[in-house]
Amino acid sequence: MATAKSGAKADAKSSAKSSATGASGTSKSDKPEKPPRIKTRYLDEAVPKLREEFGYTSAMQVPRLQKIVINMGVGDAIQNIKILDGAVEELTAISGQKAVIRKAKKSVAQFKLRAGMPIACMVTLRGPRMWEFFDRLVSLSLPRVRDFRGVPSKSFDGRGNYTLGLRDQLVFQEIDYSKVEKLKGMNVTFVTSARNDAEARSLLAHLGMPFRK
Repeated sequence: MATAKSGAKADAKSSAKSSATGASGTSKSDKPEKPPRIKTRYLDEAVPKLREEFGYTSAMQVPRLQKIVINMGVGDAIQNIKILDGAVEELTAISGQKAVIRKAKKSVAQFKLRAGMPIACMVTLRGPRMWEFFDRLVSLSLPRVRDFRGVPSKSFDGRGNYTLGLRDQLVFQEIDYSKVEKLKGMNVTFVTSARNDAEARSLLAHLGMPFRK
């Protein structure tokens, strides 16, 4: 009797598994995810154009976007640490990744700042989250900036990295305007493998960065 029940349970589990995986024998989770739109643009459009523009002989020489670092300084956290908690929540919503708190490295008596005090938050994006953030930034957020005429093209560091300053977090649609207690600016740094600023600028432009003309 026990053997019959065990066999019935096994058949039920097998049947449930078959219906979950479908006729093809593969489950939905086994299907490959579609790559981010900007990554596809990089591979299909940017790489060929960069090879033609700079004469790269190998695809490995073509510069690529390695990571995006977002820093949000919160000076008022010296007086009220709860403001920093709000900044962490907002930056997490903007980036889609948990933001981490950064502490001051040096003491500044003029601002009543002591070394080790929480003063900012940051997040480093790589992989799919990096591509998705870049897409949302250039397609949705930057056009929401008042009187937007493009981003400055002189904010490179001489080593192929570009930093963009944003005055407030309200340009991101993930932020609920009614819940914002204080405007917070941020710096967004695009770290590339480019050898110089000219290559980095061309890379970002081909990816859709709206540089000011």
